[in-house]
Amino acid sequence: MIEQSSLATDVVPTCHATILTWVAEIAALTAPAQIVYCDGSRAEWDRLAGILVDKGTFVPLEKKPNSFWCISDPDDVARVEDRTFICSESESDAGPTNNWVDPVDMRTVMTEHYRGAMAGRTMYVIAFCMGPFNAEDPKFGVQITDSEYVATSMRIMTRSGAPVWEKLTTGTEFVKCLHSVGMPLGDGQADVAWPCDRTKYIAHFPDARTIWSYGSGYGGNALLGKKCFALRIASVLGRDEGWLAEHMLILKLTSPQGRMHYIAAAFPSACGKTNLAMLEPTLPGWKAETVGDDIAWMRFGADGRLYAMNPEAGFFGVAPGTGAATNPNAIATLDRGNSIFTNTARTADGDIWWEGLTDETPAHLIDWHGDDWTPASKTTAAHPNSRYCTPIEQCPSVAPEWDDPAGVPISAIFFGGRRASTIPLITESFDWAHGVFTASTLSSETTAAAAGAVGVVRRDPMAMRPFLGYHVGDYFAHWLSLADREGMRLPKIFQVNWFRRSADGKFLWPGFGDNIRVLKWALDRLDGTADAIETPIGFVPPEGALDLRGLAGGYRDLVTDALAVHTDEWVREMASIDDWYATIAGDRLPEALREQLAALKKRLAEAH
Repeated sequence: MIEQSSLATDVVPTCHATILTWVAEIAALTAPAQIVYCDGSRAEWDRLAGILVDKGTFVPLEKKPNSFWCISDPDDVARVEDRTFICSESESDAGPTNNWVDPVDMRTVMTEHYRGAMAGRTMYVIAFCMGPFNAEDPKFGVQITDSEYVATSMRIMTRSGAPVWEKLTTGTEFVKCLHSVGMPLGDGQADVAWPCDRTKYIAHFPDARTIWSYGSGYGGNALLGKKCFALRIASVLGRDEGWLAEHMLILKLTSPQGRMHYIAAAFPSACGKTNLAMLEPTLPGWKAETVGDDIAWMRFGADGRLYAMNPEAGFFGVAPGTGAATNPNAIATLDRGNSIFTNTARTADGDIWWEGLTDETPAHLIDWHGDDWTPASKTTAAHPNSRYCTPIEQCPSVAPEWDDPAGVPISAIFFGGRRASTIPLITESFDWAHGVFTASTLSSETTAAAAGAVGVVRRDPMAMRPFLGYHVGDYFAHWLSLADREGMRLPKIFQVNWFRRSADGKFLWPGFGDNIRVLKWALDRLDGTADAIETPIGFVPPEGALDLRGLAGGYRDLVTDALAVHTDEWVREMASIDDWYATIAGDRLPEALREQLAALKKRLAEAH
């Protein structure tokens, strides 16, 4: 840990003039008590964790080595989409899915919030790298924060510290990430366990490659390397540089015959993405290995294939519903320690708990409010968006390629949401343009991962609606343009829906490890060894095409319903898609997608 006063510059671990000037400017604005340049060492982790324990933020967990439990302010528990802004120079570049404020106006307002905001606190300066250090084009960031919770979490989630400072030589480009919890301390004023402000801003300045966050200490609002950089700013970088930054897992699948495929899959938050990333296949002989669970950066390789890289170094997963039966690899990862748990419940013997972790509920817990809790309590013990933050390298299912600077070649891309009806278990697109159309109309029932109502169906194109850094119509055009590149070998696109229900509300598919049966059919389609039925919405498996050996729980009899394409439901779906596309004003919606929609309507009319 390297400390300096505002005047001491000889101990700063970089000669990068832009960084030095920026840190000095922010220090003058926010007035911290001291400045600390983070080196990412274990000694630093121990010191920061000790500070957090002393102030009551962290509680050490006796049952998990080097791990801590904490609870946030009840008003600071999830992404705040209504307070997240894309401050592009032109309002039209932000598009209908983003909140826009003029960048000059936003800087003016936030500057006043930042003025003196770090008084009485330590300013931490964190250098981090998204993706492996030895990648062909590593993307660097520097985050300034006054939160020890953020500093410890960034050590898990990114490659940070001394090795990055060594890479940040004069002239190296980086994204400026400024964060403050927005709670200055006066002389002698005691701190609180979870400092934050009721006023919150998460502002992105894509033209300046800059992120400003104020008022929240939680998750993606504060760990600015995650959604803010790796998706919103990176999506703009990808558009400008010819690649994709996507809200996708990356999974390596090996068949019993040794045939390997890498897939990417996009799901809205809390829709099973992490469980799929750590899949434990129920089909004999199949092996699944984790490359990434949340974000994929995809570039074309010299062979014309699309290669995906995981830019993160940790998992920041939704805890409730994660258990030995649903995701044994996640549980094994957490049991190895070195983790931070936020807004879960805590047991009397120094462990954590949440709904879905075990079949039996403990008789007594400390809940996410810090109160005593029993099974008779009227609230959940863990917040629905409670999280674990843990290193990917200790996951037992992690693939050796997770840290490969070249990434892995993607054979297929899957898009899925949480829909109780209409969407079949799996559908194969007709071609790339049809696949982009299908992904552009992806919809899902909202979950607790974002503030707001839960269970409302909304369009979430490519599962990127909350994470786009520019106009959604231009984003679609960027996807479509990949097919225009000569010699490129694009992956197949599929849509899946693990959450379809029967008329009486029961799930039609067991999900989890049994999802390998669906993925197997898709991979067999790539290899030319599986049959399909053509429907108005794409290709679906015929009866008997899915490998159902050993499928338990009576689901074998429900597969036909899970795969069914009901034309009347899809005719009703067209009105919702029309409404969605109508929000993408003018000529920003690519004509190719209008043509795809018209063709689908025609196919449905002919089949009705």
